[in-house]
Amino acid sequence: MRKLVVFNLLTLDGFLCRKNGDISWHNVDLEFQEMTIETSHSGNTLLFGRITYELMANYWTSPEALESDPIVAEGMNSADKIVFSKSMRKAEWVNTRLINTDLLGEVIKLKHLSGKDLVILGSGEIVSQLTAANLIDEYKIMLNPVIIGEGKTMFETVRNKQLLKLLHTRTFANGNILLTYVPL
Repeated sequence: MRKLVVFNLLTLDGFLCRKNGDISWHNVDLEFQEMTIETSHSGNTLLFGRITYELMANYWTSPEALESDPIVAEGMNSADKIVFSKSMRKAEWVNTRLINTDLLGEVIKLKHLSGKDLVILGSGEIVSQLTAANLIDEYKIMLNPVIIGEGKTMFETVRNKQLLKLLHTRTFANGNILLTYVPL
């Protein structure tokens, strides 16, 4: 069975992005880029909601990304991707499949297929729904040493307590801390 993994950057006060979607506070540096390069050719399937999908597709196919970060861009562009959206009619980013039906049912089916892990990037609304349904197998949270005061969380619709066990920590020179948790 495939694992469903979340990888997201969060502020110290627990926000995924500002209310307008701004993520300019992301604290990324060479060490972060090296970690990203290590994982960009993993063969995992990437899962997105519409908003994150549009941001990622626009950036990773841009001349800027292809020039400034060609290894990660190549990995992102060649990766298998699934976007969950009720409003989109087609997904044009290469290797992307659009699913606009039952999120929970489709994720359960995907988890039971053979293959590498399923990894959610961004996509707070999807993370929230899948957390509430107890479908997330691992949370990789890159805690950034910044406070933004307000924004969107990954867990907006989660109403029940979710207990987690810390598996790993990794401290980065820029103050970021990668925390890896699994549900109990």
